[in-house]
Amino acid sequence: MGEQSLVIDVIDNGGQWTHREWRMLRYLGVDTQILPNDTPLDDLREIDGLVLSGGAARVGLTGELGNCAAYLGLYVPILGICAGHQFMAGHYGGQTAEAPKPEFGPASISLVGGGGQLFEGTPAEQTVWESHNDEVTEVPSGFSITAHSHSCKVQGMEKESGDRFGLQFHPEVNDSEYGARIFENFVAICERARRAR
Repeated sequence: MGEQSLVIDVIDNGGQWTHREWRMLRYLGVDTQILPNDTPLDDLREIDGLVLSGGAARVGLTGELGNCAAYLGLYVPILGICAGHQFMAGHYGGQTAEAPKPEFGPASISLVGGGGQLFEGTPAEQTVWESHNDEVTEVPSGFSITAHSHSCKVQGMEKESGDRFGLQFHPEVNDSEYGARIFENFVAICERARRAR
């Protein structure tokens, strides 16, 4: 009997591309489902990782993302995308604010110090897809910046413990050149964490 599939669920914060995150994980052979962000913690199944999706404008800024704070208390790797990234930063003591220059469409990002685990095997400069009015302005203590762009200094962040990741852009959208590789890397991180448990 083979090893049980990795279980990584997607928390729906109202983002327009949540289904693409789910589809990307399915394509990678992950057992995944989409759950509303008010799902009680006790109703979650046993998971190996979690994705906090993007959301409508301002939700990452206001901190009104259902039970996302409770989910961040779980001992599994968690990837926050767009609003999920902003919420994660605020939850851990960082700062999020209205972007001086909102970004919609393709943008070029630069990795910082190799980009950490999430960007492994991807080039130092790459094109990603942006769709945000707000952005992280200060990463929380214990986090480092893994990617930046000309107009946004925190395009990516990673916790020193290697189990919390945030991305301002949308890796699930085809226009993000290395989005599939980023998801592969997150799945590999969850797999390593499961083996270590």
